[in-house]
Amino acid sequence: MSEHEHHGHDHGHDHGRTFQPDHAEPVTDAARIGLALRELLIESGRYSADEEQAVIAKMQGARPENGAALVARAWLDPAFRARLLADGATTIRELGFDLSPTEFTVVENTGRVHNVIVCTLCSCYPRALLGMSPAWYKSKNYRSRVVREPRQVLAEFGVELEPGVEVRVHDSTAELRYMVLPQRPPGTDGWSEERLAGIVTRDSLIGAQRRLDAGS
Repeated sequence: MSEHEHHGHDHGHDHGRTFQPDHAEPVTDAARIGLALRELLIESGRYSADEEQAVIAKMQGARPENGAALVARAWLDPAFRARLLADGATTIRELGFDLSPTEFTVVENTGRVHNVIVCTLCSCYPRALLGMSPAWYKSKNYRSRVVREPRQVLAEFGVELEPGVEVRVHDSTAELRYMVLPQRPPGTDGWSEERLAGIVTRDSLIGAQRRLDAGS
């Protein structure tokens, strides 16, 4: 089951089906259609109610701090960083995260490269890891413009890039999610992993921010 699918619905009668958790009565035709489709998918064996509940439980722990923890570990542990960049989907399990069956790729910002993430078709985002995406990420304006004029869009976010910095735009899909590994800011030598994670922002994990503030 993907993270885009709907949650539970209560059945009034048992016709050989497993009872589902209570769900508010749908109030729109679209909601009724969505819940009916969910029931059909469960009854046809595409996924089970238990699998659905497991995905919901996993989503409840999703937040940007998860990505920040990955970044902080990568900054401190070169071997972990290498594994994260080579095989993100497998490596994040070392910290207890799992996006399977979705592919997960981490791309690294450097002095010469800045990465930015988009989903041009809809709003695919690593929600099971980072939580809900920001509203602007879903907007048609962002989705259509960032692939055509990424430097201008980034400038509107306050990202100032040197002329020699290459911008790479990564288009998420239903099967593949991306996250940016931002550059570690100067002045953070000797910092603990927890302190480093505290300066990583949600926007830096998408590429809408380049420089992180290490404070004084």
